[in-house]
Amino acid sequence: MGDDVLLTLRPIAGTDLMVSPIGLGTVKLGRDKGVKYPDSFTIPDDKQAAQLLDLSRDLGINLLDTAPAYGNSEARLGPLLHNQRNHWLICSKVGEEFDSQTGQSHFNFTPEHVRMSVERSLKRLKTDVIDILLVHSDGNDLEVINHYGILEQLEQLKAEGKIRAGGMSTKTVEGGIETLKRSDIAMVTYNLSYQDELAVLDYALAHHKGILIKKALASGHIAQGVDTDPVRASFDLVLGHHGVSSAIIGTINPDHLRANVKAVIASLNQSQSKR
Repeated sequence: MGDDVLLTLRPIAGTDLMVSPIGLGTVKLGRDKGVKYPDSFTIPDDKQAAQLLDLSRDLGINLLDTAPAYGNSEARLGPLLHNQRNHWLICSKVGEEFDSQTGQSHFNFTPEHVRMSVERSLKRLKTDVIDILLVHSDGNDLEVINHYGILEQLEQLKAEGKIRAGGMSTKTVEGGIETLKRSDIAMVTYNLSYQDELAVLDYALAHHKGILIKKALASGHIAQGVDTDPVRASFDLVLGHHGVSSAIIGTINPDHLRANVKAVIASLNQSQSKR
């Protein structure tokens, strides 16, 4: 791809962060157990991972999504991003822990665990600040928010300069809206086959808050019952909502990544021409 088809950065509403319209999800860099993708995959080695990051950067992607629950993703990204940290916005999480021996996750939302997790992520990522820190919900969004005061903990971490923006990766409409009332960003599921959380996107747009989209391509289970290219149709839907800043795409296939970026650019160009 030439320079004329690079992705253009866009703001995350209510913050000073500028982000590419798609971000690279990195679960497949660190974990291959307990995942719900339709096809099996092999975790890339360091050379392959570095090439994927280089390609992403060359295409104009500046957002990396990781988490303690993504196996050793954070620990691998730290060295891989040596001398290029300033290019990237890193989004990581707190709350969910992954046991590589059992392939199972468990959750801990206590203040003590949140602080430990953040300090550990900073060391693993070899950075002084995490650009976006999200709570990894277990599905009980409101209980986690109200019982643990966890979004207030993120505000404290922001005041300390350890993170730049905070929020929650939610699973309910009520949780998404409450997250946006109390913090900067909600990450929600939205795709061709699941649009139940549209109200969260609408709330964010109306209240100048940030939205990141997970499972924009339905974790590979993309809807096939559309007349047009399902990848392009997915981005038309997801990025067509003006409340959305970026969609996280978890591919480790360079050809898929190039195709995704091409589809995003075509979608955004068509959207611009209609205005």
